[in-house]
Amino acid sequence: MSVYQGERPVIVCLCGSTRFSQAFQRANLQETLTGKIVLSIGCDFKSDEALGLPPDTKQRLDELHLRKIDLADEILVLNVGGYIGQSTRREIAYARQHGKQVRWLESAACVEEEEGE
Repeated sequence: MSVYQGERPVIVCLCGSTRFSQAFQRANLQETLTGKIVLSIGCDFKSDEALGLPPDTKQRLDELHLRKIDLADEILVLNVGGYIGQSTRREIAYARQHGKQVRWLESAACVEEEEGE
């Protein structure tokens, strides 16, 4: 795939559990080095619980991430060890509903995910 969408670089949105902060950092660097614009999580904590956010704030952050998917041409699912949580499943479904390409960090796990649908 070309790293350009028309006259601008492809925009990729990273999706996955915030517990995999190192995977987000690595993917951000790798995707940037290929010439893509990268949209990612807003904070670098091991989990949502570590932030101590009230449920309504978590809901607003989840909604904000969907808006990032709206801006993106594709998503890259950081399914470390095959893990795909509830929020990430929702993001994958949202991306597919809106015609976004879905790529996977670990391709073996994505086959299981797609067969389970």
